[in-house]
Amino acid sequence: MAPTTSKVPDSFISSTTNDIPGYRVVEVKGTVYGLVARSRSWWATLGTLLKSIGGGELQGIKAMLYDARNDALRLLAEACSQKKGNAIIGLRFDTTDLGAFTQVCAYGTACVVERINR
Repeated sequence: MAPTTSKVPDSFISSTTNDIPGYRVVEVKGTVYGLVARSRSWWATLGTLLKSIGGGELQGIKAMLYDARNDALRLLAEACSQKKGNAIIGLRFDTTDLGAFTQVCAYGTACVVERINR
């Protein structure tokens, strides 16, 4: 699988906490998510099985999961933008193995934040 070129916008603010230091939440836009489902190729699955017998890091699966996570985050940023938000608070990731498929979901609360003047 080729690496993805999708990128989260630099202006996108996200936090796993319910606030962002230095910012004030001025409007909550609601729950948003970015969902990605990826299949593993037959060769990647075979390679993973062989590698798991001998031990070590599973580079192919690791690369696929990083790409899926980044794509889910990009989709989350797009969903936030569609709701006219500029930040996500309470950001979480959920990963589920569905046999030959892996699902990665990024979710959180879209909101509008503004910098606090000090």
